[in-house]
Amino acid sequence: MLDEMMKHNQKFVEEGSYKKFQTSKYPDKKIAILTCMDTRLVELLPAALGIKNGDVKMIKNAGGMITNPFDSAVRSLLIGIIELGVEEVMVIGHTDCGVANVSADMMIEHLLKRGISRHDIDMMRYCGVNFEEWLRGFDSLEGSVQETVDFLRSHPLIPKDVTIRGFVIDTETGKLTPLQENA
Repeated sequence: MLDEMMKHNQKFVEEGSYKKFQTSKYPDKKIAILTCMDTRLVELLPAALGIKNGDVKMIKNAGGMITNPFDSAVRSLLIGIIELGVEEVMVIGHTDCGVANVSADMMIEHLLKRGISRHDIDMMRYCGVNFEEWLRGFDSLEGSVQETVDFLRSHPLIPKDVTIRGFVIDTETGKLTPLQENA
């Protein structure tokens, strides 16, 4: 499959197909979106929001979650805000998320079955990796999105003038529903 993608890329470059995607590094809409890496969102999310290449900074990870104050999503958001002009952050969860109900115990069990040694897992714990926090999922989609929004709003390095809001997108219809703000 990778070889097919590389052949496609070569043709893409040779034919100049990249030209229609050229834009600057600064998001035209001054928005960053933190969302899930789910394959259904690759084209659905931009289509549902009416965004195109160059409009937003898109940060994706498993579940669209932040696992600690210094993870790569926070770093990416900070760079977007401080260096690239982001003024608003959208945290977008989605229906039928594969991260729902994931647990560290389940993930470790799968790692062991895939040949990762107990010794390596124990060594990572010894080095300070908190698997329960790092590999956790969530029970409530809306709760997870709200937790991420609250986390970002209270992060000491995120400027208070940045608007941060949470949403859920339906992976079937593309309907975006804003979270009800805490009273």
